[in-house]
Amino acid sequence: MAFDEVRLPARLAFGSTGGVERRTEIVTLGSGFERRSTPWAQGRRRYLIGANLRSLNDMAALTDFFEARRGRLRGFRFRDFADFKSCAPADGVDPTDQLLGEGDGSRTVFQLVKRHGDGAEAVERRIAKPVAGSVRIAVDGDELAAPAFDVDTATGLVTLATGPAVGAVVTAGFEYDVPVRFDTDRLEVTLESFDAGRMAAAPLIEVRI
Repeated sequence: MAFDEVRLPARLAFGSTGGVERRTEIVTLGSGFERRSTPWAQGRRRYLIGANLRSLNDMAALTDFFEARRGRLRGFRFRDFADFKSCAPADGVDPTDQLLGEGDGSRTVFQLVKRHGDGAEAVERRIAKPVAGSVRIAVDGDELAAPAFDVDTATGLVTLATGPAVGAVVTAGFEYDVPVRFDTDRLEVTLESFDAGRMAAAPLIEVRI
């Protein structure tokens, strides 16, 4: 899948709307009871951007970004300011925010994840696009420092220099972007004056990495 490791400039996303969607299939039985199921293990994010842009320069910048991605062809990073940390958006990242797994004495590679909910009902979301320099790792609560670990910012894989002992808890804190693509092959701009205009909202959709 074609993906560019670039982030949409924040100023072009101000005023964006969107969030997570789920797909649920519901069958109503003759008795009135329901059977509910889902083919999706993970939610999928959708956004609308560009509708609040008025500056012709900003609209030109979004058009340039759109052209460089070839419309729907290439994916890119998007900062969802309502959901971009391993913790709550207003809190500071801590290396114990999210559980990555437990050591077995030899395992050194762990995937960054974020859990939504608690206990057995929690949904584990794979984080594939962490922000460079933001990832903090701890083993049994003790934070590691480079070069004790390495992070692949294109996949979200963390590699420890030494495999944690059996039962040692590996945790992480981080910031991340959502991998998305444009969900349209067309941008529309209306010229309202010599130095201002209006752009139709451009849809984005999360892509699986």
